[in-house]
Amino acid sequence: MTGAAEIELEREAPLLDVSSSLTGKTWRLRASPEAEVNRIVREQRIEDVLARLIAARGISADEAGKFLAPRLKDYFPDPSSFADMDKAAGLLWDALEARRKIAVFADYDVDGATSAAQLIRWMRSQGCEAAHYVPDRIEEGYGPNIAAFESLRDQGVEVVITVDCGAAAHSALEAAANLGLEVIVVDHHLMDGAFPPAAALVNPNRPDDESGCGHMAAAGVTYILLAALNREGRRRGHFDQASAPDLLDFADLAALGTVCDVVPLTGINRAIVAQGLKVMSRWDQTGLAALAEIAGIEEDASVYHAGFLLGPRINAGGRVGQADLGVQLLTTDDREQALKHAKRLDLSNTERRSIEAEVLDAALAQVEGQGAARAVLVAAGEGWHPGVIGVVAGRIKERYDKPAIVIGIDRGAEVPAGKGSGRSVPGVNLGGAIAQAREAGLLRSGGGHAMAGGLTVDPDGINALVEFLDACLAPELAAAEDARTRWIDGVLNPGAATLDLCRSLETLGPFGQGHAEPRFVMPDIRVTYAKRVGSDHVRATLEGPDGARVAAIGFRLADLPAGEALLRASDQRLHIAGRLKINAWQGRESVQLQIEDVAPVN
Repeated sequence: MTGAAEIELEREAPLLDVSSSLTGKTWRLRASPEAEVNRIVREQRIEDVLARLIAARGISADEAGKFLAPRLKDYFPDPSSFADMDKAAGLLWDALEARRKIAVFADYDVDGATSAAQLIRWMRSQGCEAAHYVPDRIEEGYGPNIAAFESLRDQGVEVVITVDCGAAAHSALEAAANLGLEVIVVDHHLMDGAFPPAAALVNPNRPDDESGCGHMAAAGVTYILLAALNREGRRRGHFDQASAPDLLDFADLAALGTVCDVVPLTGINRAIVAQGLKVMSRWDQTGLAALAEIAGIEEDASVYHAGFLLGPRINAGGRVGQADLGVQLLTTDDREQALKHAKRLDLSNTERRSIEAEVLDAALAQVEGQGAARAVLVAAGEGWHPGVIGVVAGRIKERYDKPAIVIGIDRGAEVPAGKGSGRSVPGVNLGGAIAQAREAGLLRSGGGHAMAGGLTVDPDGINALVEFLDACLAPELAAAEDARTRWIDGVLNPGAATLDLCRSLETLGPFGQGHAEPRFVMPDIRVTYAKRVGSDHVRATLEGPDGARVAAIGFRLADLPAGEALLRASDQRLHIAGRLKINAWQGRESVQLQIEDVAPVN
């Protein structure tokens, strides 16, 4: 909800008079312009509740049809609108025609792996088996480095494509040029004014790019590059006798990277994910099918499967395992090899969770007293594994609704260093602040995008960095309404939470960053049953004033005020906010409220 409607709503009283919930949020009801709601109902022939949810998200009646059925052709940008996109496609075709040896240099996360896999698979379709290189997170760190380029040169590589990295790798790319390597950069991270010496630099966030696609993940930008490659191939006559590769065959990889990089699921991103999940659900991509089998996925693919089951396992290779295992998994067509890779990634993910739990406990102990005083929460510890600090930063951000940075310090290195990873909240540009700190001389390196960033800092300079970032981000956090507000889509009694309603809500997906699942408040609730389950979850049964009941679960709430209120709530009434889910168990389906917030009834 944006513009005048939001400004007007802010003057109204908070929903149910909740100005500070047990998570510190003000509850506000999203406004649904009545005229737009009526038009959407009439023209799209959908239920009133769905029309209100669409209108409340700023989707006009004219856009509602495309929103409900997102198609790639409705949102696909002209590849030529990206600076250097046509140049990059031309250079790659020149290399293919000359049979030059090509390598893809990828970041070690899901976005990097899926970007690399798309390019490697596309080039394979043209008879080129490209090499790949993924740096070790601990030994080499993020992005291109001179030793890696030297290794590729020694293997006979002449052309390197960096994906999800490279836009800020000035010294490494200068070295590559001196080595005689031609480097094409495909990235999406924020940039300063200086361009690295690349043969082509494709990045919707470069200052002179006019594509309007700065919200895309690298996997999405790579997907657009495939379209540019197909177009250039047609221009050169390569597809006169044979069909160009079908872009839909790569949509599952583009969707996985888009979901896991937590970019806004709007516009082209929404279309990529909507169509990509359909392709993924065929499970005919050998690596994804193997990983789905190991993860126990037996149904159609969803954002949940991509973001919480498949993605973390692929990420685990870059965090605590073998850095390039994700690329190997996503590029093999051998089922046995894919299962072997998937099992190794699954074991790495289990190890990652154990390490993460230890670091999280230590980091939370540090930031416990920072919440009210700081605009950014920073925790640092010696020996903290660099493979989990980003996940831990995300957990802290979720708990406190503030930007968070976690730094692992290695004093045993030849040059002691602190390597940090951060996550932000909507409206607070963490990557930009890190770039400013780098320019101010407070960092050895650093950058990112609005919602996430990475950095390397002198251990003795962490305090100065914290002071700088706090001053830099405080005004943005103060202005970020979404960081203080819990937007509510409707008020619902337990008896109205039906399977039919849940299925109707699912038609508004895919949901994710920038397009959140609908959130409802159940008012004046009595908790008839509550129990701590797992390490820190709360399972409960909620009863409305009319006696109707619904099952509920609060993930990672047990040790927080909201969870504590649920566990002791038998003698008081609560307003409870959350998202409706369909819970499938042993062939039976039921409704479950996934609790996000709690407020006492005044």
